Amino acid sequence: MQKFLLSSLVLTFLVSFSAKAQFTVSGLILDSASREPLSGASVFCQNTTLGTATNKQGEFSLELKAGGYDLIFSYTGYKTQLIRVSENTKTEVLLVKEDRSMSEVVLKNTNEVADGLAKYGDFFIRNFIGATPNAGKCVLLNPEVLKFYYYKRSNKLKVLATEAVKIANNALGYNIQYQLDSFVYYYNTDVNSYRGYCLFAEMEGSDSLKAVWAGNRKKAYEGSKLQFMRSYYDSTVVEDGWIIDLLDENDNKKFNKVKDVYDTLYYGALDSTMQIEIWYPRKISVTYTKKRPEPEYLKKMGLPKSVPYLISYIDIKESIAITENGYFYEQKDWVNQGYWSWKNLGDLLPYDYNPD
Repeated sequence: MQKFLLSSLVLTFLVSFSAKAQFTVSGLILDSASREPLSGASVFCQNTTLGTATNKQGEFSLELKAGGYDLIFSYTGYKTQLIRVSENTKTEVLLVKEDRSMSEVVLKNTNEVADGLAKYGDFFIRNFIGATPNAGKCVLLNPEVLKFYYYKRSNKLKVLATEAVKIANNALGYNIQYQLDSFVYYYNTDVNSYRGYCLFAEMEGSDSLKAVWAGNRKKAYEGSKLQFMRSYYDSTVVEDGWIIDLLDENDNKKFNKVKDVYDTLYYGALDSTMQIEIWYPRKISVTYTKKRPEPEYLKKMGLPKSVPYLISYIDIKESIAITENGYFYEQKDWVNQGYWSWKNLGDLLPYDYNPD
């Protein structure tokens, strides 16, 4: 009898754990004016391989692993919408039709560069997809969708796209569709920023090719921002090889090691929301000690070949919430410099990636 009770308790625990390890997001997508269902609308989690389309009744359902996600709703001719999800959710989404006349005005802007692709195409690829070895194996499949605008007064380049930008990442084995909202490069400060929604899809390939992709993904994961977020969530920052230093309050050229990265001055522990929070009052440096920088990065930054570790610098404008899968928000409040700023779309891994 005792053996039966023990087995029942173990089974109950496993079922309970399994229920918490995943959740369901479902709902209905309608036209905001007519409330007619939108069949074939796209529903996907930003920066993942997870997505679906609505049925004839405008319904959708997604099974998601534990963590947080930005859920994207899009349909041709309608404005894209986003909601944040981390638990069982049932929602009704009302998509609003785009004002096509306004988009046409933008595309006919006098600042558009007639031969923009020829003049700025390679520059855009280096700063959007990246200049890393992995980025070098990426192929932009539909460059004709790009529109280039140069603003002389502010000395900046802006890039828009008439439809999703399609990229084949032959290094990591992903096909990428990126709904580019905008890309802006500021020449005066040598800084760029871009916004949009990214969906990954696994490439088809032989077993040997899949093994190569798996190895490349693992290398890309080591020392990545995704790994750092997961390390903080799992309370394994030190064990995983990370060191955090905080800019000195009185000396803007000196960083001091943070002795306890779980000090309540900087860290909010896991609570009922199943997320942690981190915040730092000044710039921090994040060092990963288990991997050496790529020669291409050292050359780009003008650093000596003897530099032993990966170092990134981060300004955190507001507290950052981190979930189990490494998703964090608000992402606009996290600003990279150093190593992580060198990594762009060509080295990005989806939130549902697991090195094991």
